Amino acid sequence: MNIRVINVTIIFFLILQSCSKLQPGQVRVEGGIIQGTVTNNLAIYKGIPFAAPPVGELRWKVPQPVEKWEGVKQTTAYAPAPMQGGNPASGKSEDCLYLNVWTPARSPKEKLPVLVWIYGGGFSFGSTSDPVHNGEHLARKGVVLVSIAYRVGQIGFLAHPELSAENPHGVSGNYGLLDMIAGLEWIQKNISVFGGDPGKVTIFGESAGGIAVSMLCASPLAKGLFHGAISQSGGSFGPARPVTYPGENMKTLAQAEQEGVEYVKGFGASSINELRNIDAEKLIPRGWTLPGGWPVVDGYVIPDDQYILYESGKYNDVPVLIGYNSDEGLSFMPGRTPEEFISGVKKRFGPFADKLIGAYPVGKTTVPRSARNLMRDAAFGWHTWSWARLQSQTGKSSVYFYYFDQHPEYTEDSPQTDHGTPHGVDVPYVFMNINSSNPNISKSDLVISEIMATYWTNFAKYGHPNGSDVPEWPAFSKENPVVMHLGPTAYLGEVPDRNSLEVLDSYFAWRRTPEGKEWVKR
Repeated sequence: MNIRVINVTIIFFLILQSCSKLQPGQVRVEGGIIQGTVTNNLAIYKGIPFAAPPVGELRWKVPQPVEKWEGVKQTTAYAPAPMQGGNPASGKSEDCLYLNVWTPARSPKEKLPVLVWIYGGGFSFGSTSDPVHNGEHLARKGVVLVSIAYRVGQIGFLAHPELSAENPHGVSGNYGLLDMIAGLEWIQKNISVFGGDPGKVTIFGESAGGIAVSMLCASPLAKGLFHGAISQSGGSFGPARPVTYPGENMKTLAQAEQEGVEYVKGFGASSINELRNIDAEKLIPRGWTLPGGWPVVDGYVIPDDQYILYESGKYNDVPVLIGYNSDEGLSFMPGRTPEEFISGVKKRFGPFADKLIGAYPVGKTTVPRSARNLMRDAAFGWHTWSWARLQSQTGKSSVYFYYFDQHPEYTEDSPQTDHGTPHGVDVPYVFMNINSSNPNISKSDLVISEIMATYWTNFAKYGHPNGSDVPEWPAFSKENPVVMHLGPTAYLGEVPDRNSLEVLDSYFAWRRTPEGKEWVKR
């Protein structure tokens, strides 16, 4: 080859290299090049597709690979939220499988730890675009923050015999969980271009998001996709039952399929294919979407009763940070008067009602916090305590247990005098999205928010929450069942209402006996 040919070759190569060079804020991911925004040394990408739109024939299907695009895709605004009864800030659509990334990394070589947020909403509502889920402040603490969307309600969790027959594993109903898994698979393949470490991924979520974290910890399909887990007001350790309650939400595949049959009939349809042609808006009730809008024990995504899986050590053994709020019962109380409360307890707990009313006493004319705590513990407290006990006994990874109790101090004559921290209040504290200009926000709110965000990001970085600027948080164990109480500062304490939890534990143990299984069929 002569010199002239060599020079032409070199010039062509340089031109090609120049044309392929990415501009500031651009990265190449699975599917193509995306353009985000950069502000104050933080790169933000919103609305990145991680799977094909689950529409048309893909409604009620396992998420499919992302479709490639030409040119540069603008990822500067949130994608629509999944179809639901509510009205999310970003709108809603069946075309909803998108994620968002906030990264402080200056280079792909940084390999920062990754925090992956899974929103709550009872598996019926929720979106990544809620302002309280803005990941900017957490990302600035040295992590790559990702939030992933998933299908909710009947579009996300409908089980039906025809859908099971279509599936090679003979199951249906857990499409929303499969969306989360697809998002985590995408992160494994792509997060390094954002400066994230695919070998240091921590999932975290609240309410249904925290329950989903629990389910992912028990699902063999999620094995190896994350290396730590944080569950806020979550856990799913209750046995299945035909008529569900908070904390006993699960159904077997057969039960869910039968409900699916009735759901399809309600639209005058004779098949799933007919239902696939109905506008998605018509498929969503305006309120909570149970039945048919919750994950099911299908033997595949969720292999079994999670309590049994953990007893036998069959779960993804990663470090966990788990907890709940002090007055979750404010959101889940089954009666406003003592009579209504007692009637609800007897209906749900049957033979154990009197023991539980004794452990969680009701007032003569009011339903005080002592009684509301039964709903708190049945939905969240017992699940967190059981998770901590089982994993600390059957696993190798550490467990960190917290109790969030940050709230205003009410006067004795206030109707709120015995109120603690209700459901969902912890989320803005963790994300450091508290409005400091709000006159109701105190200095202690800002202090505990900073502490929690530090614990959460430390956990993502090190597999434990500890560091030089926060109180030492030891791992929970049978020998040292210690809990970090958060609010208005952080201090170590005992498991809240331990004696009452033990009575509730006897109820859940009975529910797994032949007698208990038969009783709930009535």
